[in-house]
Amino acid sequence: MSIRVPHRIVVAPSGFKESLDAEQVALAISSGVRRALPGAVVVAVPMVDGGEGSARTLAKATGGQIVPVRVTGPVGEAVDAHFALLGGDGTSTAVVEMAAAAGLRLVPADRRDPTRTTTYGVGELIRAALDHGVERILVGCGDSGTSDGGAGMLVALGARLLDRDGHDVSPTGGAALATIDQVDLSGMDSRLARTHLEVGCNMTNVLTGPRGVARVFGPQKGATPEQVDQLSAGLERWADVLEAACAASGTDRIAGVRGAGSGASGGLGAALAAGCGARLRSRFEVFLGDDLGTPRLDAAIAAADLVITAEGAVDYQTPKGKVPAEIARRAKLHGKPVMALAGSIGEGATDVHDVGIDAVVGIIPIPMELAQAVERAGELVAAATERSMRLVLLGSVIAAA
Repeated sequence: MSIRVPHRIVVAPSGFKESLDAEQVALAISSGVRRALPGAVVVAVPMVDGGEGSARTLAKATGGQIVPVRVTGPVGEAVDAHFALLGGDGTSTAVVEMAAAAGLRLVPADRRDPTRTTTYGVGELIRAALDHGVERILVGCGDSGTSDGGAGMLVALGARLLDRDGHDVSPTGGAALATIDQVDLSGMDSRLARTHLEVGCNMTNVLTGPRGVARVFGPQKGATPEQVDQLSAGLERWADVLEAACAASGTDRIAGVRGAGSGASGGLGAALAAGCGARLRSRFEVFLGDDLGTPRLDAAIAAADLVITAEGAVDYQTPKGKVPAEIARRAKLHGKPVMALAGSIGEGATDVHDVGIDAVVGIIPIPMELAQAVERAGELVAAATERSMRLVLLGSVIAAA
């Protein structure tokens, strides 16, 4: 009897928000695979998507370095953040991971109110990167705890927010957006004009409208239904103000205010485009380039027998630009089967089959508190992977019988 079992397995996961970064998830999956298939060749490709852990992963991959920076955190208190200076002989490049300064992880559970959280620290990180004289800054949008439209970031870089009476408005969160009548960009850091900024984001996220970022992601950041309405109205007002600023300056940046990617990280994308002249691009185009030293993902997939990906939650949002959907898209170009591990399986999870994910496996074997699941995430991922691979092995035996 001949049994064909997967021999070469590509592991390409996202991180689990507020729990494990992508490298830790990849390590746990690889461990689970080897428990069930000791002879398997496992090629781990932690997915760098601009969220938590991206700067450290890219610094490691390119032989670069992490630069620690003390910045203003999302609730207004100082936090220890960082950015990456990439290695290599090409263009001098910094990676600013917005989550390092304004991520949801930095917002205490009892203070999760996106009407009050700010991106001011993201601007401080960008300014710190400019201090190093880099030619290019890649900004990763993901895992944010803010919905201030990037207003705080702009102020940190020299902009002024003014109310109808010409008084300065403090960038204290999304609630302040409704009071802004004008944004003055004349004082923006002059170094931005000679630095190439690219924003890696989910291009399906938009700033305003019925599918605007406040309505889609506000509840995940702690917003009540009333606050979602407040944020949505504030971001509509903010979009008008940004468009007016673009028109007054004579730039061609207006399209970035409400276009694809403008809603990234609670509207940070719109402010980066309008105020900093940044280019908004798919995070996979930005962070999977060969010049960043990332493994050649497509070549690894082409040689694989099985592809395993993972995400903290698999649900109706997964097909809309999330890591597992991108992995599945690439895998299906080569006719490869795809399994996705999930911290939780939510509403609309079956939609992922339409984008090429063949099976979804939850990592929680028994009911447990969220805090316990987060603490034990590594062992849960490894155990779920082992169980899944043993089922794959069983299926191979049955098919060969």
